[in-house]
Amino acid sequence: MKLRIISFFALAAMAVGCSKEKLEPIPQTALSDAVSFSDSARCVQQVFGLYSALKAGQMYGGRYMNYQDVRGEEFINRTNNAVTNWLTWQFNVTASTNEVQAFWAACYAAINRCNVVIDGITKSTIRDGLKRNLLAEAKVIRGLSYFMLMQLYARPFTDGNGSKLGVILKLTPETSSGDQNQPRATGAEVYTQILKDMNEAEADLPLTYSSAPQHRIHRNTVVALKTRVYLNMGQYANVITEGNKLVPAAAPWTAPSGVANSLSASVATVYSSAANTENILSMPFTALDPPGTQNGLGHYYNPGPIGGGEFALNTTGNGIFANAGWRANDARRNFLIVNGGQTWLNKWPSAQNAADPAQVIRYAEVMLNLAEALARQAAGTSVDARALALLNAIRKRSDPTIADFAPATKDELISLILTERRIELLGEGFRTSDVARLGQPFAAKGTVPSVAFNSDPYIWPISLAELLVNKACQQNPGY
Repeated sequence: MKLRIISFFALAAMAVGCSKEKLEPIPQTALSDAVSFSDSARCVQQVFGLYSALKAGQMYGGRYMNYQDVRGEEFINRTNNAVTNWLTWQFNVTASTNEVQAFWAACYAAINRCNVVIDGITKSTIRDGLKRNLLAEAKVIRGLSYFMLMQLYARPFTDGNGSKLGVILKLTPETSSGDQNQPRATGAEVYTQILKDMNEAEADLPLTYSSAPQHRIHRNTVVALKTRVYLNMGQYANVITEGNKLVPAAAPWTAPSGVANSLSASVATVYSSAANTENILSMPFTALDPPGTQNGLGHYYNPGPIGGGEFALNTTGNGIFANAGWRANDARRNFLIVNGGQTWLNKWPSAQNAADPAQVIRYAEVMLNLAEALARQAAGTSVDARALALLNAIRKRSDPTIADFAPATKDELISLILTERRIELLGEGFRTSDVARLGQPFAAKGTVPSVAFNSDPYIWPISLAELLVNKACQQNPGY
């Protein structure tokens, strides 16, 4: 029997007509297998719960992307509010800082929910095809959660090819208190697990869903995410292998199979609605299902009364706003507004981000990932023609009057692609990863000095809450 796929919104509607037990599901840390995984509907419900964990305020509800971006040079903090990531912006966090502890806890809560669901569905008696689909979704969410942890608490993979400490690998359910002593795995071990989860999932995920495929992981989703993972590992040949599955050799830029993910004709539509083919995966929110107080991207980047006015654009010095390559007639400047003498990013215009989707991955990023990998793999100083075509497609989508880029060398092309990433993905949670994977320092901004690649503040400390219960966990140097 073919499963009818239900979107997050349909799930909410279904829950209203169900029993109190479904409205108030059993806590993920105290599941009864006999109840929670007893039939197909309950197994699907448990997997939907994993998306709720992924879109929590600390994760893709907004904070993860904000942590990533405000460590870079694009934004200036305007409130000095320790509750809303001021300490992260100024590289002044400690093991007990709220964001350090809360993000660690949120990621491991999501990972444990995945482990519980993977175990429960594996033991269930639901039909084999559905079982494989659901297990694949859970594995991707677990892999993505580990990837997010690695961006803040561990040295970049490219620093020592994964030989440095990563995070703690937990792959079995924890449903009761017990011995928590477990050392950190190496970065290579963590990335190996991330890719194992994603590679296993790819074969078992459906090509599409009957509705709202942008809100649920399908085969193109995991392929797209693998281009991100491999790019952060500096494994450019693998980026090309995965990118080729989604991006054709030439325009039109549309995935050849599965969901018809593509580069939208207008960048304006990417943020106004999740229902476009560029959004490969995004987290939906509504006024009744917001990301939480002081969490949403709209809160961080918009001035009042829509947002909290936390982070304005860095309009001088090395911020991308002042980069001569970002021309005045570029449509992406339409996402910037001036208020109170400051310039703000307005990609998410709803109050508290209540109705704006949070993009997890979109087709434009995949194109840029592939373009960079192709450019770096080119022989000698040659300019890869396909990489250049991908770059020009992204730029001319928003700035059709600009002449095609015509770099003379490979290095010039790579520099143009990196600048384009800063413009295209501004505020979407990429700056820390892009700086770190390239072994660069974090640039100075406002009153905050630059942070050297080998300095202690370059990565976050391990959460104090973890260290108090896990005596085998090693702290990062300097903390």
